[in-house]
Amino acid sequence: MTAARAHILIVDDEPAIRQALRVTLRSSGFDVAEASTGEQAVELVRSEGYDAVLLDMNMPGMGGMSACREIRLRAPSLPILMLTIRDSQEDKIEAFEAGADDYVTKPFHMRELMARVRAAVRRTQLSRTEPDDSLSIAEITLHPTLRTVYKAGQRVHLTPKEFELLLYLMNNAGTPIAHHRLLTAIWGTEYGSELEYLRTFIHQLRKKLEDDPSKPAYVLTEAWFGYRFRSVEE
Repeated sequence: MTAARAHILIVDDEPAIRQALRVTLRSSGFDVAEASTGEQAVELVRSEGYDAVLLDMNMPGMGGMSACREIRLRAPSLPILMLTIRDSQEDKIEAFEAGADDYVTKPFHMRELMARVRAAVRRTQLSRTEPDDSLSIAEITLHPTLRTVYKAGQRVHLTPKEFELLLYLMNNAGTPIAHHRLLTAIWGTEYGSELEYLRTFIHQLRKKLEDDPSKPAYVLTEAWFGYRFRSVEE
């Protein structure tokens, strides 16, 4: 699938917002589907394939957070971009913990949103074409092309951003990576100071990879600097 044929699902209960997003996405070369409720979005994801989801946080019924969790259960590698008027740090952390990959506050600039959509789709497409040089350190094995992770032979389900963060850390295993470098590499230059984003995703990774997340053996903290993945020799 090329970027011009990427299929985007818009989920918002406001018809005017869906129309604005639909017009912009189609003019940018994307195919578009729409849902007005979280329940409808979950059913569409269950039956159709998408390259990204634009999901409103505040909707009647199931709501964006619950819909995000349900979509993530059904599509672990599907990029989810949360759209919301709520911009507190707590809301952002809750969205990421629910499985969102990005968080865009309304009102947003369409140009910025389209750049984020293209980036999410591009990362997904690159993962289908890049050579699969698997990475293995101790019990953790990561397959870049298949976008799969195993611990001691058991599949570990990661969100797209969790996977990208783990891939970056494992590609640089043994090397301390500064907070700013990790943030700009995974989320972009505009996120360089969003330490809570990074802490939230590191917390999620440790919950999924570590035997005891409070005493990590893989995703290690470099005090006052950043994080590193354990080296092969450790």
